[in-house]
Amino acid sequence: MTALTDRTDDRWDDGLIARSRPRTAGLGAGGGTDEDGDEGDEALVRAVSGAGHDGGKATAPPLSPEAQALRLRLDALRQLVGLSRTRLDGKTLAEAGRVLDEAAARRGLSPQHTVVAIAGATGSGKSTLFNSLAGVQISETGLRRPTTAAPIACSWSDGAAGLLDRLEIPGRLRRRPRETPEAEALRGMVLVDLPDLDSAVGAHRDHVDRVLALVDAVVWVVDPEKYADAVLHERYLRPLAGHAEVTFVVLNQVDRLPGESADLVLDDLRRLLDDDGIALGEHDEPGATVLGLSALTGEGVGELRELLAQFTQEKGAATRRISADVDRAAVRLRPLYVADGHAGPEIGEAARAEFEDRLAEAVGAYAAGLAAERAWRRNAGKACGTPWLRLWRWYESRRSPRGLAGLAALAAIGGRGSGLAEAPVEEEVTARQRVEQAVRAVADEAVTGLPEPWAQAVRETAVRGAERLPEALDELAVTLGAAVAVTGVKPPRPAWWPAAVLGQAAMTLLQIFGGLWLVGQIVGVLEPRLLPPVLLMVAGIVGGPLVEWACSIAARGPARRYGQDAERRLRQAAAGCGRARVLEPVAAELLRYREVREQYATVAAGGSRLSTTRR
Repeated sequence: MTALTDRTDDRWDDGLIARSRPRTAGLGAGGGTDEDGDEGDEALVRAVSGAGHDGGKATAPPLSPEAQALRLRLDALRQLVGLSRTRLDGKTLAEAGRVLDEAAARRGLSPQHTVVAIAGATGSGKSTLFNSLAGVQISETGLRRPTTAAPIACSWSDGAAGLLDRLEIPGRLRRRPRETPEAEALRGMVLVDLPDLDSAVGAHRDHVDRVLALVDAVVWVVDPEKYADAVLHERYLRPLAGHAEVTFVVLNQVDRLPGESADLVLDDLRRLLDDDGIALGEHDEPGATVLGLSALTGEGVGELRELLAQFTQEKGAATRRISADVDRAAVRLRPLYVADGHAGPEIGEAARAEFEDRLAEAVGAYAAGLAAERAWRRNAGKACGTPWLRLWRWYESRRSPRGLAGLAALAAIGGRGSGLAEAPVEEEVTARQRVEQAVRAVADEAVTGLPEPWAQAVRETAVRGAERLPEALDELAVTLGAAVAVTGVKPPRPAWWPAAVLGQAAMTLLQIFGGLWLVGQIVGVLEPRLLPPVLLMVAGIVGGPLVEWACSIAARGPARRYGQDAERRLRQAAAGCGRARVLEPVAAELLRYREVREQYATVAAGGSRLSTTRR
């Protein structure tokens, strides 16, 4: 707990404000002043809680290239969340939403300040280091554990009230350091002493977790005995490995290590950090800073102060921290937007053609084309065939039904055709199965290379589009397919058709004229000349079938083209229905995925990182 010593006289004092004079032996543990120290108090003591009338906000300077890159990434992340909100559950996007909220909150506060937290386990000496950096005892130290119960802040300049409000640090726990030449170099830094991260009190650990998520940088304080503690590495350092550029790891209490033991422990600490995935800032490379010091004796504290001063003056810690948060969110979102497949999923031409062929098969386009071809040839046969053959066919159709076909027709008329009645039902079920199979096949092709959430969204879109597709295809079959098979509907006739009909009529007239001529000779009305009427009748009898045969030969091409045209129209109608209900919605879903994939690529690009000279 912080030491709060009340004064017994009438002058105001909180007992923890930094003083310029050395403390006397009569001061309490919390610190105090001489009774004649009013002038020094007014010159050296200022309260942070009321400092800075801007509430921690300031006019932002022109953005650096790194800040501009971060803004692009945040905008892309915001669009990514917006485009994915209806496709992914809220829990999945919660981390990205939190990053956006915290980034907006931090960017709205003072960019001239750098908030650095000092964290460590019990007995690591972080409060001693905090006091050493401040130049005065602010945070209580002692053997009793836990000593620090709530975060305590020390600000080296005004205008940080908004940042401290965001950290929920009350005014009574906001302090100022001793004003010395060394403190001037740290102007702009806000140092926060945290409770023990392994405290037995749950509220203390909650304070640590809450503040660590909001500060710009962290100084992790470890000691020679607990630097390999599993709680520190597994719960904090390893998950925050991507925040190496805003991480300081200091080995405290090196004065307890004899000879070269400190270097050996530092080397082992670096090895553990490397195992945690934390990049180390060595050889002018960006990464975490690792050094040894003794907060009690002051050894190495000056070096840490210089590093923190340089780090603060760069004024890029907030950008680095937010960039690291975005990187972390991008890593967690990667399975939702990137899979081991082609980058631009789409429905290939082969899959589209196969889908349309399956729909055409389901709607019966090929059978409708054959029916149309037969109808055309049947109409040609009626128009160009011999009248005697047509009369015989009519007579055969009017005779009492015989054979299996006639019995089946009678059974159907009499209501005994249950077996035949089941055929259309079976055919309808088969057609529906073909449609479902076609939709599944095209959906499987479309989701190749998609992450599972988006693949599921594409499948659901295809299934929704196929719900009424069989019924729509049935309507097409009725309006287009069945029409060509109706007997009463006459197909269009070619230009040579009238000549063929006239020729067949002439052959028929020759037969009739020759027959009448022959009958007239038999009854004695005409002069007997047998050869001419016989020749006329033979010419008509032979010519009629020849004309019919020639017409059937000539009708093959037009009939085939007519059937193909009917099949094509029905196929195109079925394909258009399938495109409108399945392919286009699926393509729209794939387009949305490509959009979010592009946004994710921007988010995961990493942006330009601030260069650092920290060693």
